[in-house]
Amino acid sequence: MPDIERQSSEYEEKFAGAAETPEGVQEHSRPRLQRKLKSRQMGMIAIGGTIGTGLFIGSGSTLSYAGPAGSLIAYLVIGSMVFFVCTSLGEMSTFIPTPDPFNHFATRFLDPSLGFAFGWNYWYSWMVTVGSELVACGMIIQFWLPNLTGVIWSIIALVVMFLLNAISVKGYGESEFWMSSLKVLTVFVFLIVGILTVTGVTGGDYIGGRNWHIEGAPFKEHVVGILRACIVAAFSFQGTEIIGVTVGESANPRRDVPRAIRSVFWRILFFYISSILIIGLVIRNDNENLANASSVSDIAISPFTMVFQKAGADWAAHIMNAIVLVTILSAGNSGLYACTRVMWVLAKEGKAPRWFRKVTKAGIPFWALVFTALWSTVIFCISLAGNKKVYSFLINLSGLSGMCFWVGIALCHWRFRRAYIAQGYDLADLPYKAAFFPFGPIYACVLLAIIIVGQGYSTIWPKFDALSFVSTYLALPLFLIFWLGWKYTKRTKWIKLMDIDLTTGTLMELERNGEVEIFPPEAPWSWRKYIRWMHRKTD
Repeated sequence: MPDIERQSSEYEEKFAGAAETPEGVQEHSRPRLQRKLKSRQMGMIAIGGTIGTGLFIGSGSTLSYAGPAGSLIAYLVIGSMVFFVCTSLGEMSTFIPTPDPFNHFATRFLDPSLGFAFGWNYWYSWMVTVGSELVACGMIIQFWLPNLTGVIWSIIALVVMFLLNAISVKGYGESEFWMSSLKVLTVFVFLIVGILTVTGVTGGDYIGGRNWHIEGAPFKEHVVGILRACIVAAFSFQGTEIIGVTVGESANPRRDVPRAIRSVFWRILFFYISSILIIGLVIRNDNENLANASSVSDIAISPFTMVFQKAGADWAAHIMNAIVLVTILSAGNSGLYACTRVMWVLAKEGKAPRWFRKVTKAGIPFWALVFTALWSTVIFCISLAGNKKVYSFLINLSGLSGMCFWVGIALCHWRFRRAYIAQGYDLADLPYKAAFFPFGPIYACVLLAIIIVGQGYSTIWPKFDALSFVSTYLALPLFLIFWLGWKYTKRTKWIKLMDIDLTTGTLMELERNGEVEIFPPEAPWSWRKYIRWMHRKTD
């Protein structure tokens, strides 16, 4: 077995050093983030991080496309794929805790040019998401105040999100903890109300499985309908991978990351699958409002709102509007966080301007945060100009970019595990081991390839729409430009298995250096609950 104690000073020296810093921003000799995210914060980010407008609003369209059974199958298929992507990311991130797994792992396990492409695509994807959430924030407020412009509310939302990220990582972690808690509570209440509605306890008729037996149910449009529902479901799950970004600031990666990754399965099963099942039982799949509910302006016809109203809660639209507002702030908050950490690592590795490496005394990549906020504001202004075609291009580019870095995670895991075995390491020594390897990454890559190709189906059939086709697939040529451009400029090469660095920046190295907390990985079962309880008390 290789010497795990070996230090790789060349790797550290390669990315060390920085230019002088403006007043108020401290540049350390080895600038680093601060590991202050607590177990409860990471756990709630993992549980509530993916619950967003895709579930609260967009989930209804899957029922209209595929019927109750078809939509359920679509979410089960995509949920299983997301689970394997997260376990792949969890294995690598626990072994090498880094705040930018998409660039760093591709650079380390595949080719530095692929790392450059994945890193910048991830930054762009979330930067556009932040801009779109600012637009959505104004639309949400106009639900209550239709005669007032939403611009001022969008600006206020940006300032709030910026301050939460600029003060300290604790600000991000604590705000996400409470916003995710509210989203989780909403889904809990929804499921209870949905069950009571299906059984007729709320005062209406007993529904049972009646809506599964109407014409066209339980499957609608058969395979084509399921494919369309899979595409919507895939977009709904985007954001799951943010748990991999938070690893770089986790106080105890060995304990917190595996626990958060394991919760992925249960949150997919409980929050998404249960919600889709309830929606399919309560609402008819031929309800025309379902297909129309695609943006935050349609909160009144959100499937969640419709179920609450079916139970007799006429005020449900106002409550769900408030919940979606919190969801939007949460997504924008997470987007700014992820973008700044990715940009910071890109700068450290010479793939972004040097001044993005500068951090504040609180460990915040301040200029990376400012840069991201400014570009998100540009995206917001494009929407204000009324250029919906350009804005649509940007949103589609963001969505497909998300699929690309999911593929990157699966490919990196495949190479990481092969290199780990080839270099003589013992799988039993991994802090967290992904199950069902190599099936997991292969399954994820194949399914993602089908979704990426299939999402352009509506632009080709029944009539070819050139503008929509280009808009749908614009992310692919842009990714190739990033990848091949960096490869040609830097003359990078594919890294051989035996040359892959598996010693620098590992969890074991960080624990030896006292940079992270140490938690006993194999505590006896009789003591495990007590130890975890004590840790929660000290968080």
